[in-house]
Amino acid sequence: MLPFSQVDVFSDEFLLGNPVAVVHDADSLADDQLAAFARWTNLSETTFLLRPTDPAADYRLRIFTTARELPFAGHPTLGSARAWLAAGGTPARDGELVQQCGAGLVRLRRDGDRLAFAAPPLLRGGPVDDADVAAVAAAVGVDRAEVVDAQWCDNGPGWVALLLRDAERVLSLRPDATRFGRFPDIGVVGPYPDAGPDEPAFEVRAFLANDASGEDPVTGSLNAALAQWLVPAGHAPDRYVASQGTRLGRRGRVHVVCEGGEIWVGGDTVVGVRGEVALG
Repeated sequence: MLPFSQVDVFSDEFLLGNPVAVVHDADSLADDQLAAFARWTNLSETTFLLRPTDPAADYRLRIFTTARELPFAGHPTLGSARAWLAAGGTPARDGELVQQCGAGLVRLRRDGDRLAFAAPPLLRGGPVDDADVAAVAAAVGVDRAEVVDAQWCDNGPGWVALLLRDAERVLSLRPDATRFGRFPDIGVVGPYPDAGPDEPAFEVRAFLANDASGEDPVTGSLNAALAQWLVPAGHAPDRYVASQGTRLGRRGRVHVVCEGGEIWVGGDTVVGVRGEVALG
């Protein structure tokens, strides 16, 4: 039996964020056990906490969807850090954690009860050629002319992203996964034109062709990559809050801060389930 947690991420209220299943002390498990348990939980991601092999890290994390292992993902990073801390983990550096994962070392910081991760470097960025923009637009159900801008936002999952005119249009989308083709992970973002200082400035949606759910409730990796695009391009300020999961009945809030050219992506986390799992 191994310790087990389930954490709701990007919400300060249990059941309104994006859950991640976390298995602690998973060093003895084989790859096929990790993959099988991730399929069984049927969540967008399941993670496994292990001892680090890099002396600079506080812990090592492996991240699985129901279909594959990911080098990095945002909400599993925050949720697993919360689970590690709640289980008694003590960081080597005050106020900062270092996670070792497939994408390398990822830094996290604590701001009160909220955790934030430093956005990892993009594996692929830059503009999307016009033919691909048209194909992605058609997949999510908008005309090419409605796309304000587009960008590759690949920091592991392979995101390609569209910026639409406003949040209302983002919320109205009805994508057709059969048209995703070479673009299985599509992000869409649109601003709230009249947002107040304490209100979300953007609505984000994340569409997944290879996931049974079809849409991720709240997505840290996508929001990190979007910020790395939107802030330097002048589409977003240095500090903003994005909402996600609205169409799914969630209330995800992603807090983005750009400091000294570095993007930090933060959110509240709630440990909702604690127990043991019959693995190992």
